[in-house]
This record gives sequence, C-alpha cells and structure tokens, in this order.
Amino acid sequence: MLQINGLFPVPFAFDTHADPARLNAALRSLFIAREKEGTRYANPGPITLRNKPLFESTFHLFSWPEPEIAELREFCLSRVRQLVGELNNYDAATRQRLDIHTDAWFHVTRRNGFFGVHNHPLASWSGVYCVSAGQHDVDDPDSGLLNFLHPHIGQAMYVDAGNEFLKQPFGIQNFGLSLQPGQLILFPSWLLHQVLSFHGEGERITVAFNCAMSLRKENT
Repeated sequence: MLQINGLFPVPFAFDTHADPARLNAALRSLFIAREKEGTRYANPGPITLRNKPLFESTFHLFSWPEPEIAELREFCLSRVRQLVGELNNYDAATRQRLDIHTDAWFHVTRRNGFFGVHNHPLASWSGVYCVSAGQHDVDDPDSGLLNFLHPHIGQAMYVDAGNEFLKQPFGIQNFGLSLQPGQLILFPSWLLHQVLSFHGEGERITVAFNCAMSLRKENT
C-alpha cells in the first residue's frame, strides 16, 4: 500500500494575548511617541528594502523599562521557551537552563509602506506580534500581508498538473498572513519573508524579535 510522508515541514507557532486591547493601547501610545522623536529611536543603519511610510526602531526594545514592554516580553519569550522545549523534547529541568538572547524592535507602517524580502541571521527563532492592523482598504485583500516565501523554491522551477494543486503541507504556494491585534506568530529565523504594501488608514504597528539560545551548564 502506498505510504505518503512529509519529511521537511517548517514549524510555525501561533498564540493570542489574553487581553490585547489594554496592552496594545499602551504599546501604541508609547511607540507613536517614540516615533515622533525621530532619529533618537530610529534604526540608524537600515539594510532591508523599505520606504518612508515605514518607521523602524532600534533593536533594544525588550530592554526598555516600561511595564507594557515587560508584559509583552514575558508573553513572547514564554511562548518561545514553550515552543523550543516541545520541538527539542527538553524536559522541565532543561527548559529552565535555556537562556534566550534577543533583539527586538517595532514598526509603524502607514499607507503604501512595505518591508522587503529578508530573513534573520544569527538567530534560531523569530517572532512578530501585532499591536494594530490598521484599517485596510476593502478592495485590497493583500494589504499589509506578512508573506512567507516557500522554502522549497526549487519545486516551482516546473509546474504542471502533477504539482500545481498539491494539498497542504505539500503545496508550493507562499503563505500570507493578515495579522490581527494581539496575535503572535513564531517561525524559524532562516525563513524568507516580507511585508506587502499596506493600503489603508491608520497605522499597522508590529513588534518583531529574534532569539538566539544557549543552555546553561547544570549545577554540579
């Protein structure tokens, strides 16, 4: 009997904050205020292609002292710890020895803002948390999508009736996600992704972070 197995899946994790309206109101107020200070909090050396309607902060967000940042950091990193523990079969004692080293920053994106294709070197896991989705134009379903490029790009070198409509998780299509306020998504840092042009009113506000990890030695 024919047996079909998936051998190279890409793990993603999703969660939603329990009280996003309260937390996101505080985060939005803080981020808009910091954005208005201009270069003081802006990334001084941007690399990834972007345009003026998108503001990117420096990468020290999780070290800020504000209580809303501490709450967000705990929410995000607790989910990273859980994900890493489950995928690596770490027991409870091993999970306690896991040190997580982070970079974190925020984006404020207004109409026509976008962020080009990139990944995150020198990290194993990355995440995006949605503070505000903005008000998307109703005639543009792709507005502001967090778009992940299919890692098996070689499959698309030749497309015919044999592979065009493969069911998930074997399909060759990219994956686009319209983030909702309070939503957290975790993914491997090597995976290429981009933010499609935001067409709408208000601000699309997100927090992004990278995690590099090490295990502390056991006490002897």
